[in-house]
Amino acid sequence: MPASQPVIDAIVAEHPGYRPLTLDLFRPERGGPPYPLVIWVHGGAWRFGSNKQDGPQLAPARIGDRILDAGYALARVTYRLSAEATFPAPLHDVKAAVRWLRRRSGELGLDQGRFAMWGESAGGHLASLVALSGDDPVGAGDGGVQGVSDAVRAGVIWYAPSNLLTMAAQNHPEGLQDHDAPDSPESRLVGGPVQQMPKESAAASPVNYVTPDAPPLLLVHGEQDRIVPVGQSRELYERLHALGAPVELRTVPGADHCFVGADLGPLVQESLDFLARTLKPLSGRH
Repeated sequence: MPASQPVIDAIVAEHPGYRPLTLDLFRPERGGPPYPLVIWVHGGAWRFGSNKQDGPQLAPARIGDRILDAGYALARVTYRLSAEATFPAPLHDVKAAVRWLRRRSGELGLDQGRFAMWGESAGGHLASLVALSGDDPVGAGDGGVQGVSDAVRAGVIWYAPSNLLTMAAQNHPEGLQDHDAPDSPESRLVGGPVQQMPKESAAASPVNYVTPDAPPLLLVHGEQDRIVPVGQSRELYERLHALGAPVELRTVPGADHCFVGADLGPLVQESLDFLARTLKPLSGRH
């Protein structure tokens, strides 16, 4: 979580019977508008988490501060959790945040052509879906701002599920979860046991949204991840690479979920370097 106070704490969408969906927007101290924007999606198994603070494993890296120090604006968004609503509700919510930010980009000092997603774990899953399904009306939902693009230029995806139907088969030998169990995070996301709901599980799987026109993605995953198997990032990489889409895969030796067992600092820097390459100003823009 950035040490500074947000420029704005806004409601981006409201659904009757649910808590309002909000975001916090921070702007960097250096440079001037329009700023490129990183949209951060928190993890927590689609069941927990907050846009107000990072989990204890990530907090020491002060990722938000480093994003701001690199000259990006930062939006930390919220979405309905699986005890509130099943998929595709959380995807609709993150896309609503993207559209809200783009509609107000002028007044907020944002470069609407230089938006990127960055998410970890369940948040990485949603971030990759947003990146891979930009402007797809089926995934847009009817909440919040309409008639505005929800496409983004790039995505940084940290240790995220990509195919709910293959997670159990790819599980680490010391895996901590049965991904096909009725009470697994993935089953709670889709509203029932994953393998008994293949249509819903496929619809919630980023591998089924790959196209040659996908924006650049950086996939980073610990090789010893006992919660989300590293095979998930490998599978998404292989699907995108086979189509010639711009994708990079970085596996981290010895790292468990949340990169426990690895030095977070270089991984944050690699991700920022990726954004610097992929969020260059478009021709004729500043």
